[in-house]
Amino acid sequence: MSERKIKLQIKDMTKKYDNGDGVEHINLDIYEGEIVTFLGPSGCGKTTILRTIGGFLDVTSGDIMIDGKSIIGLPPEKRPTAMVFQSYNLWPHMTIYENLAFGLKLRKTPKATIEKDIKDILELVSMPGCEKKYPSQLSGGQQQRIAIARSLLLKPSLLLLDEPFSALDAKIRQQMREELKKIQHDLGITVIFVTHDQEEAMSLSHRIVVMNKGKFEQVGTPTEIYDHPATRHVASFIGEMNFLKAADDKTIAVRPEDITVTEGSDGSYTGVVRTIMVLGHYVVVNVQHGDDIVKCYVDRELSERLHIGDPVSMQIGKHNVF
Repeated sequence: MSERKIKLQIKDMTKKYDNGDGVEHINLDIYEGEIVTFLGPSGCGKTTILRTIGGFLDVTSGDIMIDGKSIIGLPPEKRPTAMVFQSYNLWPHMTIYENLAFGLKLRKTPKATIEKDIKDILELVSMPGCEKKYPSQLSGGQQQRIAIARSLLLKPSLLLLDEPFSALDAKIRQQMREELKKIQHDLGITVIFVTHDQEEAMSLSHRIVVMNKGKFEQVGTPTEIYDHPATRHVASFIGEMNFLKAADDKTIAVRPEDITVTEGSDGSYTGVVRTIMVLGHYVVVNVQHGDDIVKCYVDRELSERLHIGDPVSMQIGKHNVF
């Protein structure tokens, strides 16, 4: 990645609120054409960082640079960024065309250019021909596509998305992720995405920034973060993880897919079957091992031979120690 151009630099940025909350000493480089996701629980500071980049919050100290130029003195409308919020923020009294044209008209874009750009962007977000409709005539997913289209029309250097799909149901959310990934790839734009949904972060991102209590716990690709979590918080926040007590007050962190279950109790980790849940092509078996409940994934064939209360052995495969 080092040959790639740095699009955004956050340098020792601090944003403190009056009550003492906020983020401090944030440093991050984001490269051109990357989707980077800020992931963490509510209140960890991810939206605070996004809003300082967008200009909706002033920084307390430090610098934010896009394409090598500091933007911290600029109001939101003067920054080369566009932000899409959780609520779609479409004007209900305007048609889709008027909603999309609004920002372009403010920029004194010629009418013919506006018409062509809107036609092209509606094709891109898979919503051609809806120019005359009003927001209330569209579903939530369709409204969010229009909100994204409106941001893209301004040709931002950086697209900022604040939990944009969290109000949508699971199936639509999945489709929107796929759409966003395709749009980002087609346009080659740089995207910063904020979510508390780890599946969303894993499926969308080139890199993930896992946050906790205003600090970065780990920055890495989805695979790095899944396979090599740097802290216990990261391990517990991304994917399913079992934590087993080990010697010297250490804890073994092992994924359910990295445990091999066999019938009988002749292994180093043993227990009894507590529950069996069939989830299509694989089965989740929870095993009571001392005080711990260990989640394991097994194949259908083995699951059909197991019953609640049966003794089993567990062989620990790939794991991390904390």
